Amino acid sequence: MVEFFMNFNPVMQAFLATLFTWAMTAVGATLVFATKTINQRMLDGMLGFAGGVMIAASYWSLLGPAIEMSEDSVVGVWFPAATGFLLGGIFIWSIDKILPHLHPNAEMTDAEGYRPKKMKRSTLLVFAITLHNIPEGLAIGIAFGALANGGTESSLAGALALALGIGIQNFPEGAAVALPLRGDGMSRRKSFMYGQFSGMVEPIAAVIGAMAVAFIEPLLPYALSFAAGAMIFVVTEEVIPGSQEKGNKDLASMSLMFGFILMMILDVALG
Repeated sequence: MVEFFMNFNPVMQAFLATLFTWAMTAVGATLVFATKTINQRMLDGMLGFAGGVMIAASYWSLLGPAIEMSEDSVVGVWFPAATGFLLGGIFIWSIDKILPHLHPNAEMTDAEGYRPKKMKRSTLLVFAITLHNIPEGLAIGIAFGALANGGTESSLAGALALALGIGIQNFPEGAAVALPLRGDGMSRRKSFMYGQFSGMVEPIAAVIGAMAVAFIEPLLPYALSFAAGAMIFVVTEEVIPGSQEKGNKDLASMSLMFGFILMMILDVALG
C-alpha cells in the first residue's frame, strides 16, 4: 500500500485516500437495503466509536506532530499548536452557527444554523454529517500535504493510518444518516444516496488542505493543529452528546474507548 501511494504527489495521495473514506461512508449507508430501522443502542455505540477515533487522531496524527515540528520555533514550542488548535475550533463553531443542520438523534425543533426550519429533515441530517466531515478531510489533506516537505515512508504510513482510521469511523456516519431517513419513510435508494452524499466533502477538503500546506512548510504546525481543533470541537459539540442523549451513556463511553484505542494502535503501528 505504501509503495503504491509513493507513486503519486501529496495532493493526489490525499485525494485517493479520501476516496476510500467516502466509500466507507457509502458502505455504512448500504445498511438501508437490509433494514428499515436502526437499533438505538447500535447507533449510539457507533457514534461513540467514531468520537474515539476522532479524538485519538487529533493527537496522535495531528497535535503530536505539530508540537514536534515546533521544537525550534522562536515563538515557543507550544504556540503554533495552541494557536492552530483554537483557530480550528473557532472555524467549525462559525460554520456551525451558519450551516443549517440536524444531529442524527435530534428532533426537528432542535435544528441549528441559519433558518433551518425551511429545510427538509433529510437535508439537515446530511449537512450535520457534512459539517464534521470537513475537518476530517482537511486533516487527511494536511497530513499528506506535509509529505511534500521531506516526507518518508514512515510519515506516509502515518498519513495512511489517519485515513484508514477516519474511513473506519465513517461507516457509522453513513448509517447514522441513511437509516433514520429510511425509518421516516424515505425509499431505500434515496436514503442510501443521502447517506453516502455526506462523505463527498472529504475529498474536496483534503485536496484544499494538501494544496494549502504542500509548499508552505512554516504553516504545517498551525495547519495540523487547526485540523485537530476542528475535529475536537465536532466531537465535543456533536458526537459525544449525540451518542449519550438517549440514555446509552455506558455503551457510548466504552465504544469511544475502543475507537480511541484502535486509532492509537493504527497510528503507532503504521506510523
